[in-house]
Amino acid sequence: MEQISVKIDGEKVVCEKGITYYELAKQTGHADAMVAKVDGVINELCKTAESGNRISFCPYQDKDGRRAYVRGLTMVMLKAFYKEAPKDLFEKVTVEYALDSGYYCTLRGMEVTKELLDRVSQRMKRYIAEDVIFEKKSLSVSKAIRLFEAKKMYDKSRLLRYRRSSRVTIHKLGKVMDYFYGPMPYSTGCLDKFRLEPFESGFVLIVPKEEDPKHLPGFVPSHKLFHTLETAAKWGVQLEVENVGQLNDVIVNGGMRDLMLVQEALHEKEIGQIAEQIASSKEVQVVTIAGPSSSGKTTFSYRLSAQLKTLGLKPHPVALDDYFVNRVDTPKDKDGKYNYECIEAIDTKQFNKDLELLLGGEEVQLPTYNFITGKREYNKPKLKLGPDEILVIEGIHGLNDKLTEKISKDNKFKIYISALTTLNIDDHNRIPTTDGRLIRRIVRDARTRGHSAQKTIAMWKSVREGENANIFPFQEKADAMFNSSLIYELAALKTYAEPALFRVPMDSEEYAEAQRLLKFLDYFLAINPEEVPLNSIVREFIGGGILLE
Repeated sequence: MEQISVKIDGEKVVCEKGITYYELAKQTGHADAMVAKVDGVINELCKTAESGNRISFCPYQDKDGRRAYVRGLTMVMLKAFYKEAPKDLFEKVTVEYALDSGYYCTLRGMEVTKELLDRVSQRMKRYIAEDVIFEKKSLSVSKAIRLFEAKKMYDKSRLLRYRRSSRVTIHKLGKVMDYFYGPMPYSTGCLDKFRLEPFESGFVLIVPKEEDPKHLPGFVPSHKLFHTLETAAKWGVQLEVENVGQLNDVIVNGGMRDLMLVQEALHEKEIGQIAEQIASSKEVQVVTIAGPSSSGKTTFSYRLSAQLKTLGLKPHPVALDDYFVNRVDTPKDKDGKYNYECIEAIDTKQFNKDLELLLGGEEVQLPTYNFITGKREYNKPKLKLGPDEILVIEGIHGLNDKLTEKISKDNKFKIYISALTTLNIDDHNRIPTTDGRLIRRIVRDARTRGHSAQKTIAMWKSVREGENANIFPFQEKADAMFNSSLIYELAALKTYAEPALFRVPMDSEEYAEAQRLLKFLDYFLAINPEEVPLNSIVREFIGGGILLE
């Protein structure tokens, strides 16, 4: 038998020609692999190894392994629903958005009951025990469109109409055929950890956390977050843009300007409602705004301040960064680098003291943090609050009560902001919120900081760890939530993001992620970014706005 050599995690391995990555994974102690990273690109394990391949295997703990797991489990779930749901009632399952440890899904045409979910779960377990292989089938785009239209899966047929290549890969599980964005696991046998649980009018598909693949966590829903997502999803229904295919239809039919104006009007209406909540309470003197990276916090704070002014209030911005402790006193992370994201990096004692004095009618000189010297300086004019004046504080710890522990709850109003994407690729392929924020950040970092997409992607893991520790645990404590995502934004960001992603070197660790994002952006038709309204949150990332320039 002819042999070839490959490298697995940098080590040379000799194997038989024609061996699959699945067989190679089992032979080399990587039986838990979901997919393989081959020459910087994520591949399914059914593919055949070639001489000279650089391979690393991705288990569940790897983000690409987990994505494949969820994708495969979703197809198993769909197959089970097709068998167990009454055919005269059941229309479709839609995977809506991530929620805590699971994915919120809805049924159309029938009610979700525990009895139905139990039957579906049992059938899923049978399919998993049978260890059915996920097959791949290459079809012409025209044939795939006819296939999905015959199955009344119009979300998929509409999406494929805008596909530039002539062929498309369809996944097959038994007799069920579907289209999924990204690679599948080799077979169903590895998908044994899941739970279906009723929630609100739908249900949640619960999976293990990335760091603990052997155990299923409890489901602790964030009700405020869910209702914010639900509101955004209803906007999509109202605007008839629930998926990328519908968005592309709007673009080609010349309806983008109207869509932009309606979306921005909805944003402005919601910001105005939050301002009215603040103004209606005569005791509120401190507004804090917090949210994860690239949520549009700065633009939101400007627009909120404008709305507060229309209600007779005079907002004063306070930058939390100015209360960093001196650099020599800044805590360090596990890698020995300064950790500016933990709350101990903020002089909360001085911050609370200054707030107490201001709210007590005293005149206070607020600090400025000098990022060059790493020390606080006092060179601002002194501030004294009048009867209709209010502080607007934007910063990562705005929802953490420790930040403002000396200030009465009645005097505070806390706002959580995030770009909570509810637009889907199609009914079975959701768009992760973090992908939208990462693309926003790639575009902004390139424009304002001169950072390459490679550098932004490399930093993203630590950014996410900071969010998980310092923001997400406190989001339910917010008095109001604002979703800064816009249905049209990825079509506008695409023009800037694609060139940056194409520059990521093939031999870099970040290449696979860049390629994944490029494939994702390929679903969208681009729009002229100059048509984006000048006060839009999107302008914080692409530039040219009237609020930050």
